[in-house]
Amino acid sequence: MALVSLQDITVAFGGPPVLNGANFAIERGERVCILGRNGAGKSTLMQVLDGTLTPDSGIVVRQGGVSVARLEQDVPRTLQGTMFDIVAAGLGANGELLARYHAASVLVATDHSEKALQELDRLHRQIDAANAWQLHLRVETVLQHLALDPEARIKQASGGRTRQALLARALVNAPDVLLLDEPTNHLDIDAIEWMEEYLITQGISLIFVTHDRAFLRRVATRIVELDRGRLADFGTDYDTYLERKDAMLHAEAKEWEDFDRRLAQEEVWIRTGIQARRTRNEGRVRSLEAMRVERAGRRDRLGTTRAQVQEAERSGRLVLEAQGLTFAHGDRPIVQDFSATIMRGDRVGLVGPNGSGKTTLLKLLLGELVPQAGTVRHGTNLEVAYFDQLREQLNPDQSVFESIGDGTEWVQVGGQRRHVNGYLQDFLFTQDRARTPVRALSGGERNRLLLARLFTRSFNVLVLDEPTNDLDMETLDVLEQLLLDFHGTLLLVSHDRAFIDAVVTSTLVFEGRGVVREYAGGYTDWVRQRPVVLPEVAPVKSSRPTPSSEAAPTKAKKRKLSYKETSELAALPDRIAALEEARNGVFSQLSDPAVLRDGARVVALQGELATMDNDLTVLMERWEVLETLAAESGAG
Repeated sequence: MALVSLQDITVAFGGPPVLNGANFAIERGERVCILGRNGAGKSTLMQVLDGTLTPDSGIVVRQGGVSVARLEQDVPRTLQGTMFDIVAAGLGANGELLARYHAASVLVATDHSEKALQELDRLHRQIDAANAWQLHLRVETVLQHLALDPEARIKQASGGRTRQALLARALVNAPDVLLLDEPTNHLDIDAIEWMEEYLITQGISLIFVTHDRAFLRRVATRIVELDRGRLADFGTDYDTYLERKDAMLHAEAKEWEDFDRRLAQEEVWIRTGIQARRTRNEGRVRSLEAMRVERAGRRDRLGTTRAQVQEAERSGRLVLEAQGLTFAHGDRPIVQDFSATIMRGDRVGLVGPNGSGKTTLLKLLLGELVPQAGTVRHGTNLEVAYFDQLREQLNPDQSVFESIGDGTEWVQVGGQRRHVNGYLQDFLFTQDRARTPVRALSGGERNRLLLARLFTRSFNVLVLDEPTNDLDMETLDVLEQLLLDFHGTLLLVSHDRAFIDAVVTSTLVFEGRGVVREYAGGYTDWVRQRPVVLPEVAPVKSSRPTPSSEAAPTKAKKRKLSYKETSELAALPDRIAALEEARNGVFSQLSDPAVLRDGARVVALQGELATMDNDLTVLMERWEVLETLAAESGAG
């Protein structure tokens, strides 16, 4: 039985229906991706599913006791407290208890008074009674993997960080159906990959909207498209969706062409005047009137963004050369002794965690920041265009028209003089929308406007800092093709793995502590090339010779495994295999529909999985340590 289903749902806001007789259902364990153009109504569909919007007509059916939670696209302005408070709030009364315990723990760290210790002990016993320690671990795990500081105040957080906190709250809630609207926005690649694994292994029933094709391919078990008010179920995977969608659009175009030809023939017949009246074919006249009504009610598919790059005169062969570039914020190194040469035609991607310094490196390379050490040399005849992730180049008080026209009604594009309204229509802005203030635009519309503004300029070096956020799939495809056809030099910051793979020829990866290394190819190529890093372990680390130990050979001697360690190493493979087999058994139980109907049993099994995952990690790390020691002692 479906957890949630929609039957003949219609929603309209004064114009054509956003949802028009829509039908949809999700079964337990499914992960459904909703695709559609910007403005198609995907967020409206989410609001109907979670009950915050009542449809104009139709029925929403929820299975008894089913809970639904949603990550909203817009950030509420009424949030209070710390990051821990916001995330724990997703757990209801238990979450409030955990938040109070966390605050008491922080207080005890500085206040060792008897009163503070008693309060902490009282809350500890309440959590024991509520059996909520597993929930506490869940909150801490999500905070850690999304790199959120538990003590940070939400009021002081950026919009991106606040949205990450709301995502964390939705994830820890573990509802029967989880709704995620663009969950990968503002997340770095490590966080996205962790979330993929989390959503899959936890067996969450999920409905999500995304533009991230790598995330979609990994997570979705079914694809549904919202197009012109109708929901079409394509099932299967993204590549199959593309094939079926193309075939469907081709059939639709052929059907419309045949219909328009018949309508034109009937219009000619009705205009033959007296001949038509003599035939007295009233049925044919009524049929023509019905065809006119059908044609008037047709909703044409929203057009595709049309854009072209205006390439400036070619730059010199050398574009940028960095030598020994170093920059730090206080004691934290951002870039340490970085050197690179970028030639004309190179397409370079920058990959790293949020806050690692990708935008800082761009500004150093472009000369907007002065390095603390090292030099940057620019080539000749550079014409640079910069797409800013913070949208600082858009004035929120200007209209869309004014943002492009800069006081005039005409722009020069591709060697042609074009009216601003006509040019904006290439980027899907109607004349009415062109008069809208920038502040009233959605995230996707702002990105499209910034791209439209960017492409009125001529350039031979293009710098794009997170250009893909909020763009729909069709616009992403257009931008991707534009970049592939661009003959100049590209510097790209993005967390969209598929987009990076498609357009870059090399990748600069931020590996921590200011180290930035260059790898050939895109993100997937880097994953294949990156070195395998063994965990740092004190015994191994201390056994390696250091400069000071060269004078004392006895300290550099390799330590051999003890008898106990040798026995432990021999037994570890069997222990790991047994734990993995038990883990697979839990996964099998979670795939059983009978088990999934028992919410308490599911929670218990998920707790067992978390414990097993932790134990497995400990055993694997211990095995690597002992294997390394055995290899080194053997080599010695």
